[in-house]
Amino acid sequence: MIPAFKPVKKVDSFDPRKFLATIGDGRKVVGYLRKKTIFKQGETADAVFYIQQGKVTLSVVSKNGKEATLGVLNKGDFFGEGSLAGQQLRMGSANAMTDCEVLRIDSKAMMLALHREHAFSELFIAYLLGRNIRYEEDLVDQLFNSSEKRLARLLLLLAHFGKESAPASVIPKMSQETLAEMVGTTRSRVSFFMNRFREMGFINYDGDGMQVHSSLLNVVLHD
Repeated sequence: MIPAFKPVKKVDSFDPRKFLATIGDGRKVVGYLRKKTIFKQGETADAVFYIQQGKVTLSVVSKNGKEATLGVLNKGDFFGEGSLAGQQLRMGSANAMTDCEVLRIDSKAMMLALHREHAFSELFIAYLLGRNIRYEEDLVDQLFNSSEKRLARLLLLLAHFGKESAPASVIPKMSQETLAEMVGTTRSRVSFFMNRFREMGFINYDGDGMQVHSSLLNVVLHD
């Protein structure tokens, strides 16, 4: 599925965090410890969230109880924006993957902010369009690439390779079940590929998580 979203090129030197700190009522900074729930599927959708620190996972549960991880969001990402389009209930859940600091913005306050500041509305629209492109890329990846390539691409995206910011040195610990959900394969296949990546020196583990090396690109680029 969707591991992480591409960063959006900022509008000139516009800083959304500084701007959002000026909008007054309707905003609140909330801290979440790792694995804590930010919102649950089925709850009232009445706010948009902006990640100031940490990582957040999005997931959904089907009617028959099957859970799927939809993506991992990073610092500078928005989520919960369905409330701006008339969504009354959350279509999925959001949980803190690491300790997080999240800005919660009431839907009404967010709409006023978008109308008030042109640069902010431009950045927000660009973010949504960029994420839609990622949805299309992930669909192509799911349809045409092997599970090994999809796993390699997922790990590289989680490590921020190819993004404007510097690659992350270590990816926080994730279960193989979660990786399998994102890739669309079984846990046993993920285990097999992860062991092979480690043996080939593409990844290695330390006490905090997993380090991904740029050499893993060879798996993605190899036909």
